[in-house]
Amino acid sequence: MKKVSISEAKNGLSALIDQVKAGKSIVILDRGRPVARLEPVGNHAEARLEQLVREGIVRPPLKPFPRGLIASPPPDRCGKKTLLDALLEERREGR
Repeated sequence: MKKVSISEAKNGLSALIDQVKAGKSIVILDRGRPVARLEPVGNHAEARLEQLVREGIVRPPLKPFPRGLIASPPPDRCGKKTLLDALLEERREGR
């Protein structure tokens, strides 16, 4: 993330806007303290994910997510027990 002073931001605003259009975020400093951030407008979650990928914090998927997985119904439970019932049974048995 690039950091610039207020005077640098005033003198080079057009260049900073071009960098923001390219997807970069810029922090504006007032006497060394951050006071504002220039970020691209758009889908914030998507932009944040792209930033995390650029910074090497997360990796993009190797294959696309299978859309049929979301559309398919969840698997049936084994029997009629709920998770709470199974937990209470294990505690009664001392496991």
